Amino acid sequence: MPVTVTRTTITTTSSSSGSPVVVGSPRALTQPLGLLRLLQLLSTCVAFSLVASVGAWAGPMGNWSMFTWCFCFSVTLIILIVELGGLQARFPLSWRNFPITYACYAALFCLSSSIIYPTTYVQFLSHGRSRDHAIAATTFSCIACVAYATEVAWTRARPGEITGYMATVPGLLKVLETFIACIIFAFISNPNVYQRQPALEWCVAVYAICFILAAVAILLNLGDCTNMLPISFPSFLSGLALLSVIFYATALVLWPLYQFDERYGGQPQRRWDPNCAVRHPHFVCDWDRRLAVAILTAINLLAYVADLVYSARLVFVKV
Repeated sequence: MPVTVTRTTITTTSSSSGSPVVVGSPRALTQPLGLLRLLQLLSTCVAFSLVASVGAWAGPMGNWSMFTWCFCFSVTLIILIVELGGLQARFPLSWRNFPITYACYAALFCLSSSIIYPTTYVQFLSHGRSRDHAIAATTFSCIACVAYATEVAWTRARPGEITGYMATVPGLLKVLETFIACIIFAFISNPNVYQRQPALEWCVAVYAICFILAAVAILLNLGDCTNMLPISFPSFLSGLALLSVIFYATALVLWPLYQFDERYGGQPQRRWDPNCAVRHPHFVCDWDRRLAVAILTAINLLAYVADLVYSARLVFVKV
């Protein structure tokens, strides 16, 4: 949905294609944004090439890092091709919303790989060629993360600009919320973490419901389908943010209470979990999983609160 952003007002506009038509030119690569995307392309390419050349990835963490670099390289290449060919109007998704949405996800993906890969994999490698390549790949992953974050900072919505909802602060927060939810899902992939108590199962339901609602909001904007809702899109966003804040607030109380309070069957200390004594690159013990979910729940609650505040300050006016 194209929008004009002022200090506290977003004015929705309509267009036949839903995306601006830009004539392609090789000069697009010489512009600051084009050069930044070339840096993204190069850094992700070097990262996965270094790792692939020595086979320095294994297990879920290594596979995630390799997927991140390959995925970011592929999508960045597609964006450059679309920009060079002036194919924005023919792109199946809203070009006002897609590049910045992808850049935000890519920054988070590369950030996670830059942290997970060295801490859960590289440190367990013996000194040698494989370890050197893995360290170099981590460095280029950090460079890619900074490059994608810079693109988000450059292209986010500013007062008076005609842009898409995903370029606004609430739109970018939706990306963060869904990303954190995906990390939570990874930590609760072991059912033993939550199946013993109905309250914990409610927390899992909260994570799933809020993730689906935020993902729907993102997809509606990427597909320019916000008019398909039975209610107005601003009302949907406000209701989504308020509901998510309430749900996450209950999860923030229940999850630590039933996981770490001995009166409710929890384990208040890490040493009570015998599995935590095992040090393995591809294993995270249940107590650490529970703690990570508690921290991520608090972070996501803050994100939803900020989303609610910014959404309340925005006014949508159809033109």
